[in-house]
Amino acid sequence: MQFNPDTTAAVVVDMQNGFCHPDGSLHAPDSEAAIESVQNVIDLTRKAGSHVIFTRDMHPPEQFDETHYYDEFDRWGEHVVEGTWEAEIVDELTVEAGDHVVTKHTYDAFYQTDLEGHLNAHGINDLLICGTLANVCVLHTASSAGLRDFRPVIIEDAVGFIEEQHREYALDHADWLFGDVRPLDSIEFTHDSK
Repeated sequence: MQFNPDTTAAVVVDMQNGFCHPDGSLHAPDSEAAIESVQNVIDLTRKAGSHVIFTRDMHPPEQFDETHYYDEFDRWGEHVVEGTWEAEIVDELTVEAGDHVVTKHTYDAFYQTDLEGHLNAHGINDLLICGTLANVCVLHTASSAGLRDFRPVIIEDAVGFIEEQHREYALDHADWLFGDVRPLDSIEFTHDSK
């Protein structure tokens, strides 16, 4: 599958201590195991001269104090609270000066963030999506991208998950409904791609 480096970005979803480090409150071993494959996505994208975007799930301590229904702390417990070690991207993945970091407060990296504006401002149409969790923030970000007319391609061997069936569901659903699912070794960059 070919991509134009000028119009493509890797979107690295929520590879943070809270999810990927053994001391994180929502640590999943398969999110930690995805670090190396996510780095491979980043390396390929940087080598091609394409954009790298990191998302950080981050919750102000008071975010859900006045909510009617949507309360992630009630569902998951307190996690990736703003200003804490948990909210930081894991040390193994380096954010470079030219990378863009999106702070999000929900499962969807487009919801009330600058992500769509950043992509449009840089002429980006295609998104190589990796990170964690496959069936939560990866899936919701990818579906939101598709609804906004970006082409979301989930890199199937670079996503974290809690249970294998969650990963399978997310990839099957994305492939069936709104996006594309590919292994990293099928991704190529060329200025001739459409």
